[in-house]
Amino acid sequence: MRDFIDPKVVSRLAGLPLDARIPMIGSVSGRHRSPTRGSSLEFSEYRKYVPGDDTRRLDWRAWGRSDRFYIKEYEADTNLRLCPIVDVSGSMNYGIDGTNEVGKRKIDYARQLAGTLAYLAAFQGDAVGLYCAGTEFKKEIPPKRSGAHLRHILDELGEMEGEGETGLAEALHSAAEKIAQRALIVIISDLFLDTETLKSCFQHLRYRKHDVAVFHLLEQNEIDFQFDRPVRFVDLEGAGPMLVDPTTIAKQYRAAVQQYLEDLSHIMKDSVVDYHRVGIEEDVGEVLAKFLLARKK
Repeated sequence: MRDFIDPKVVSRLAGLPLDARIPMIGSVSGRHRSPTRGSSLEFSEYRKYVPGDDTRRLDWRAWGRSDRFYIKEYEADTNLRLCPIVDVSGSMNYGIDGTNEVGKRKIDYARQLAGTLAYLAAFQGDAVGLYCAGTEFKKEIPPKRSGAHLRHILDELGEMEGEGETGLAEALHSAAEKIAQRALIVIISDLFLDTETLKSCFQHLRYRKHDVAVFHLLEQNEIDFQFDRPVRFVDLEGAGPMLVDPTTIAKQYRAAVQQYLEDLSHIMKDSVVDYHRVGIEEDVGEVLAKFLLARKK
């Protein structure tokens, strides 16, 4: 356990499974539905026999009733591959009330979310990976199942810091191609990107049959813009500072943010993305409990 994972939160969430919303393709038996049919315990459906089928799976009672050969299909269960993609651009250093104090920044919140989810997934026998997205993938750890692999991921999360410009869009397109189909991809970011660009990314991931979830991290002042005197704004991703009188732009700023959030909400719904807008002042345990409960089978 690392200091950014709260044992009380883990203990509280231990009874809530991390479920996939779509069938997964895993490497071992697990608790998640698989798109492949086979011979397990849970009956799925009958289908007509075709030459080449295993005759041991013929249902002789169905043959006795209908004089036709039917094969009994069963649903197979498998494990999932959890792939958190964490935005490590400079804007993730923005914190509560504008501070960049360690422990109060978006990057620290992302670390807690990703670390706790990784721990919970590994605890239930799933494979876990990690992808840190700056201008390119700064860390790229494919999912595996082992205690040593989980420790490696937690070590990398502990060292993760935000810097430079965002490359999230390119990283998401790259992840869609690199990560084998049907993984649970959890994106943790402030999503400071054009909505049409994001739409293209999410559609690419969904086209590759990934189960996509997004934690959209925001600080309340980024929405409310409650500044009443001239403020010097600093671009955390490299551009120069700018002195602004908030009273001259507050109305237009709030309108633009609301339009952006509405557009984003429509895109998430159309792309069937499990979207969660999260204030970094919120309790991590509460946020993850809502996430896990909403996905419960």
